[in-house]
Amino acid sequence: MNIKKERFKLVPASYLILIKDNKILLSKRFNTGYEDGNYSVVAGHLDGNETFIQAIIRETKEESDIDIKPEDLKVVHMMHRKVPGEERIDCFLATKKWQGKPKIMEPHKCDDLKWFELDNLPENTVLYIKQAIDCISKNIFYSEFGW
Repeated sequence: MNIKKERFKLVPASYLILIKDNKILLSKRFNTGYEDGNYSVVAGHLDGNETFIQAIIRETKEESDIDIKPEDLKVVHMMHRKVPGEERIDCFLATKKWQGKPKIMEPHKCDDLKWFELDNLPENTVLYIKQAIDCISKNIFYSEFGW
């Protein structure tokens, strides 16, 4: 009898680091059930059968109406994160090129989208996002959160 053991699974997500003039684009979560009222970056889970790059291009268009080309994205940080009941792998991608002006496309999930000074993030920024931004500014490619 061949019994297959269930393998451990990670939940993958992509995050966009969009910086211009020493400011980073942040969105305030609203009505999602997770970190509502706190600022994060444009982000989303992989839907399956897509890469981190494909996911962030899709999510960026869906959430902020910005178009990004795959060749303009660069992985700038990876985070292994533990939350109650699961572990996650977060891929932070940055670009200096995009088309369009950021605007809220999902008002039922986001109630603010604006640029903040990198050295003066809102107090209510999601903690692991603050950590990632700090690591990116120090060229630290990998970090862990929640252990």
